Amino acid sequence: MAYGKKPSGGSGAFQKFKGDLSGGTLGGAYIFYGEESYLREYYLEALRKKLIPAGFEEFNYHRVEGKDVNVQALTEMAEAMPMMAERTLLVAVDFDIFKLNEEQRDRLIALLEDIPPYCCIVFVYDTVEYKPNKTMKKLCKAIDSHAEAVEFRPASGSDLEAWVARRFRALGKEIDRQTAEYLIFTCGGLMTGLVPEIAKIGAYAKGKSITRADIDAVADPVLSAEVFRLSDAVLQGDYDRASAILGDLLKMQTEPIVILAALGSQLRRIYTARLAIDSGRDKYWLMELWDMRSDYPAKLLLSAARRASAEWCAGAVQMCQTLDRRMKSEKGIDPAGELKLLLVRLGAARK
Repeated sequence: MAYGKKPSGGSGAFQKFKGDLSGGTLGGAYIFYGEESYLREYYLEALRKKLIPAGFEEFNYHRVEGKDVNVQALTEMAEAMPMMAERTLLVAVDFDIFKLNEEQRDRLIALLEDIPPYCCIVFVYDTVEYKPNKTMKKLCKAIDSHAEAVEFRPASGSDLEAWVARRFRALGKEIDRQTAEYLIFTCGGLMTGLVPEIAKIGAYAKGKSITRADIDAVADPVLSAEVFRLSDAVLQGDYDRASAILGDLLKMQTEPIVILAALGSQLRRIYTARLAIDSGRDKYWLMELWDMRSDYPAKLLLSAARRASAEWCAGAVQMCQTLDRRMKSEKGIDPAGELKLLLVRLGAARK
C-alpha cells in the first residue's frame, strides 16, 4: 500500500509534519534535512515516541547508518511486521539516495511506491548534504509522490528569543529580549550551538537575570560576531582593539583565509547598509537583502555604516578581494602578517 502525494520542502512541509504528528496522521516516508540539527533530532524523537510504545523499541525501532546498509536491507526491515504496536519506525542516517546506482535506485523507487502501511521510513541527512538530482526524474517523482521532505531551518528572531527565554527559565533564570538578541548575535542563531552556551551562562550567572556581562564572561562567540567586533573597531579607529581581536582569532587557530572571507563578507554588508542609508532605505530592506530572521543585526549594520562613507566601504571590500586573490595564488605569502597589514590599511584609509 502506497501513501498519497505530499507537498515537499520548506517551512510548509515542516508545519504540515507538525500537524500530522500532533494529529496522528503521519505518512509513510520522510526526508529530514536542514542546518538546525537540534530541531531535527527533537522531532525525530517525538516521532519515535508517537509511533513506538515504550519498552518495544528493540522490536519496532531501527536506526541504521547509510554506509552500512543498502536498499535491499531497508526493504527487509520495512516489511518486518510490528510487535505489540501499530507501526514500526525505520531511520536511515546519511543514506544519500541520490548517490545510489541505477539498480539501487530502482529498488528504492519500488520501496517508496509500496511502503507497508505499518512502517514509517525517515531518511535523515546529517553530515551529508541533501541535494536532489533533478536528472534522476523517476526517483524525484517517487519522492515527490510518496515522501515528504522536511527542512529544519533556523528559527525566526522572535521564536528563537522565546525559546532562549524558556531554556533559561528551566534553569531558574530570566533573560529580557534585548539580552536574548545579544546572545543570539554572539553565539549564533542555531539552537544546536545555543544549548551548551545557555547551560554555561546559566551556571555562571549569580543573579536571577542574565546580563550581557554574564554572556561575555563565559560564552564562546561565533566567528561572525568576532569579525563584526573587529570591523567595528576599525570603523571606530581603534586599531589596538582590532589587532587584539585578530590576534585572539589567530591564537584559536582560525585559518587566516577563513578570517579574511568573514571580514570581506562583513564589509560587504556594511557597504550595503551605507548604500541603504544614502538611498533612504531602512532596516527591513537590509533584512530582506541578507535573509535576516531578526532586525538586531540589521540595526547593528546601520549603526556601523554611519561611521563610514560609501567610498571607504567600496575601497575596503576591494582591499579584501585583492588580498583574497593573493592568498590563493601567491607562494610564500604570510597570511597572518598580511591580515594585520590589511587592518592598518583599512584604518589609514579612514583618515
